[in-house]
Amino acid sequence: MATRTRTAERYARGLAAAVAAVACLFLAGTAGQPRTAEPASPAAPPQRDTAPMADSLTPLNP
Repeated sequence: MATRTRTAERYARGLAAAVAAVACLFLAGTAGQPRTAEPASPAAPPQRDTAPMADSLTPLNP
């Protein structure tokens, strides 16, 4: 027959498991691409990936 564990031991194991889970979540959340060393210049205009679209109300050939 297995011996009974003390209540304090059960709480200590639960607390250790909770601390380990929080540490894993923190490490997983901070993993990824590192930030660039130089932030973008605020004076530079934002770069666009696509060409601007013509307005549907404006005729293409005036």
